[in-house]
Amino acid sequence: MAEKSKDEGQLPDLILNGVGSAAGGSYDRVLIDGVGKVGDSLTARLFKANGQIRVKGGLETGEMEVNGIMNLEGSLKTGRMKLDGMLHIEGSLKGESCALNGLVTVKGDCELEELKGEGGFTVEGLLSAGHADIRLNGAGQVREIGVETLKVRQGNKSMWNRLIGGIIPKLKSELTAKTIEGDHLDLEYTTADIVRGNVIVIGEGCSIGRVEYGSELSVHPGARVGKEVKTGD
Repeated sequence: MAEKSKDEGQLPDLILNGVGSAAGGSYDRVLIDGVGKVGDSLTARLFKANGQIRVKGGLETGEMEVNGIMNLEGSLKTGRMKLDGMLHIEGSLKGESCALNGLVTVKGDCELEELKGEGGFTVEGLLSAGHADIRLNGAGQVREIGVETLKVRQGNKSMWNRLIGGIIPKLKSELTAKTIEGDHLDLEYTTADIVRGNVIVIGEGCSIGRVEYGSELSVHPGARVGKEVKTGD
């Protein structure tokens, strides 16, 4: 069931409860609880969804919270985003921050000021972030990564599986990328052709073809690095 409420001079709310569908458009708040389908692109100040959601277009919102499974057939532009579950984006993702507990797939590029959380992700384009702190429970697959700081660890598998493991496929918990570039990189369980940065820590479970570092490099005894090149003075 869809409800739209509107006060004079204000954008309406879009409220879906149970099983329902609605048109796209511009709203103040979009609140979905159940199984919802939106027939076109959405713009909203606040987007909150609990359940299973499909948007046949893009989404632009100031704040976003998803608990469940969401498919977006366009691009996502958001301020703060919190995800508990699975999010599939056919286009690109651009936002301020993402608090992740689940799985995100982005067919285009992903640009965030901050990425923090636990789960897995696939970005078919470039992942660009100011600061990223990721605890992997599942695969992290990216073509290229460009960041200021990046920290990669394996997550708490037992706790995460209890919370969300029933809907997330059990994949090897490692980050795979062709190129990773940043100022400060602290990596574990990462496979990459090239890692380039100023201060670099290559930790447990890493396999790196070439490391180019400006000032500091630390390599775990169990990690594999094909070639180390110091680029700074």
